Amino acid sequence: MIDKLQAHYGFTRTPFGRALAPQMLHRHGGHAEAVARIGWCVTERALGVITGEVGAGKTVAIRAALAGLDTSRHTIIYLGNPAVGGRGLYAGIVGALGGVPRFHKAALIPQTADLLAAEDHERGRTVVLVLDEAHLLDTDQLEELRLLSNADMDSHSPFAALLVGQPTLRRRIKLGTFAALDQRIALRYTITGMTADETSSYVGHHLKLAGRSDTLFSDDALALIHQVSRGLPRAINNLAVQALVAAYATNKTIVDESSARAAVAEVTTE
Repeated sequence: MIDKLQAHYGFTRTPFGRALAPQMLHRHGGHAEAVARIGWCVTERALGVITGEVGAGKTVAIRAALAGLDTSRHTIIYLGNPAVGGRGLYAGIVGALGGVPRFHKAALIPQTADLLAAEDHERGRTVVLVLDEAHLLDTDQLEELRLLSNADMDSHSPFAALLVGQPTLRRRIKLGTFAALDQRIALRYTITGMTADETSSYVGHHLKLAGRSDTLFSDDALALIHQVSRGLPRAINNLAVQALVAAYATNKTIVDESSARAAVAEVTTE
């Protein structure tokens, strides 16, 4: 089916795929601003909170920002599973820095702090800790993160940290329980959906990557896709692919509004 679809439209690759190199990503306004702010957060070795709805492009923005860092001066640690608990947070950092996590947490905590300090003072590298799905972090994990960032009596941060998650993350941190952590956050940014013009540009960008630089989606189809997706990249991808399939099934060379409506029905029907 994929081969037939590509042949029908003359694509050189499957459009709207996830496996894109950072330099191939679409640079719309919210994405560019997120990348810039993340870069500032890393430079300042600060604690940042990046939020957005499911499919808003949070991980994509993180990937793009980290791809621009000097790998000889930065060590990136990505932890994407909050279910590991407080000890797992420490163990993940120790393992990423080449250590063997100590069994007892009382010994694991100073081991983590020592390795972070060594990465900074001995190797001259800034550790960038990325905690994905951070809205699922439990109370203990958020407190452990605060304690880790409390180095040298608040005079120097041994690492930069990015908490990436859904909008509930910001609301949780605002609770009085996390007042100390909340006060340490230097960056707060919410990635919102794209505008209608950005959605059109986004679709055109991905089609161009697939080998089509001409008009393939009608204006009405793009308007409907934007309306239903609310400008969220993942939703746009899903709708655009289904619209291409619908147009192919009826032997059309242009994705029109009826094809887009068929895609909406396919994607939104349970």
